[in-house]
Amino acid sequence: MACTSYLVTPGASVDSSAMISYAADSHIRYGELYFYQGGPQPEGSYYQMYCRSTHKPLIKVPNPSFTYSVVGFINEKQVAMGETTFGGRSGLRDTTGLMDYGGLMFLALQRSASAREAIKVIGQLVEEYGYYSDGESFSISDPDEVWIMEIIGKGTNLLYDEHKQKYYNADKGAVWVAVRIPDGYISAHANHARITNFPLENGINSISSKSWNKIDNPDVGVIYAHDVISFARKKGFFDGPDAEFSFSDVYAPVDFGAARFCEARVWSLFRKVNSEMEKYENYAMGYDLENRMPLYIKPDRKLSVQDLMSFKRDHLQGTKYDMTGDIGAGPWEKPYRWRPMTWKLDGKTYFHERTTATQQTAFSFITQSRGNLPDPVGGIIWFGVDDANTTVYVPMYAGIRKAPEAYAEGNGSILEYSENSAFWTFNKVSNFSYLRYNLMLPDIQKVQSELENRYKEFVPAIDKAAAELFNKDPELARDFITDFSVKMGNYTVQRWEELFRFLMVKFIDGNLKKEENGEFVTNKYGKYPIVIHPEYPEWWLRLIVETTGDKFLYLED
Repeated sequence: MACTSYLVTPGASVDSSAMISYAADSHIRYGELYFYQGGPQPEGSYYQMYCRSTHKPLIKVPNPSFTYSVVGFINEKQVAMGETTFGGRSGLRDTTGLMDYGGLMFLALQRSASAREAIKVIGQLVEEYGYYSDGESFSISDPDEVWIMEIIGKGTNLLYDEHKQKYYNADKGAVWVAVRIPDGYISAHANHARITNFPLENGINSISSKSWNKIDNPDVGVIYAHDVISFARKKGFFDGPDAEFSFSDVYAPVDFGAARFCEARVWSLFRKVNSEMEKYENYAMGYDLENRMPLYIKPDRKLSVQDLMSFKRDHLQGTKYDMTGDIGAGPWEKPYRWRPMTWKLDGKTYFHERTTATQQTAFSFITQSRGNLPDPVGGIIWFGVDDANTTVYVPMYAGIRKAPEAYAEGNGSILEYSENSAFWTFNKVSNFSYLRYNLMLPDIQKVQSELENRYKEFVPAIDKAAAELFNKDPELARDFITDFSVKMGNYTVQRWEELFRFLMVKFIDGNLKKEENGEFVTNKYGKYPIVIHPEYPEWWLRLIVETTGDKFLYLED
């Protein structure tokens, strides 16, 4: 399963910024920084909708008269989005639908000045055009609020229209629920629906999609499709009292796989920031599906962007499920398992763990929406390509005019290698490191920390200068933050290429050249390196003997 998302409200962050994170974990997706130039749109212009998983053309959606610029998944008004796919009950995909989840995100960002407006855009678009994708969880934030929205289609129920002489889907649209995360709390989702019970419109702080006029009421903390319960009754999914309705239990019932592969990633974050989360270990690992984790929790401390970077690099470290601790890690403690994730042996099914950090990530990010700064300056997307554990998160301001060349769309593809693209440069390092992981990782982390710590120190100064400049000349301020973001992006890739060359020299052919402070040590004549041959761990050597017997026994004279 793909993608892991974290959500942090302003009251739960160290600098009062709303933050969301996202990882596009895909075996076919290419890591690049999308850039969309907004502004006045000519009459007759449109957005071409595609299915994000296949690139099948769906529909050309007419543009409004004005759209917002978008950098990656944050727009110039500091509205940010992420997602994870949960699939849900089979048979609920609308094959006649014209709105794909990825296109919905891009359209919402182009058209929305707040998280609430983004929810409204999504709800209205799927009602008008139909929803083509599987079940999705969206993270949606602005400088003031963070929401989680879960949506699933209603299947395909074709009826014939005698007047128009064509078939139509009588169940067009989608059912969904959006919940605002209370300020001071955090949430997460990882490929399984997490919204369970929620208050209904006649209760407190909740409206249905028939009450869009109330969406701006700050007391409203839940918004849902008007037929989210009635459709479930119609399909026979639910027959209890409305007050007992649970979106996740009805539209995406949890099973062992959903817990172990998906909810475990949420639990692994929660346990790091709240001491009470250990009691949900058996649920997360699929052994007690009744003891469900809450949708959101209050962290024991406030979180920073650097905390989220660290969390994105999780391999279940510190638990008995640590990916480096079993035979699958090999002798060099590699926390990765190639797909498929499950396999059969002697009539039984086994599996590999699915952790937050994974090899097939195309890109990942952490967004910040900061209300104390002008929107083009306050919004930042900390963007990285490839494996989160070996990437570098580079700050890209929401108001920039272009993406760095190394990260720009069209610089290479998943089928076309590019010498100066961020994606391929980072993949060179990560894929090389998978050969001798625990030996190479310290060298990678050294440069990773060097760069990320530099950007951590740079950003407050850039914020201050850009905000002052914005008050005098907004367009010049945008030039300034563009120049900074582009230079930092391109410099990061240049520095990573230098790292790759260093690693290649140091670790070629399974050897390890001795070095001190980045300089290789040579013999006394200065000609040849001092070469070390790292030994396999004893447990690995014993395993060889246990599985081969005396096949490799050295016969003494």
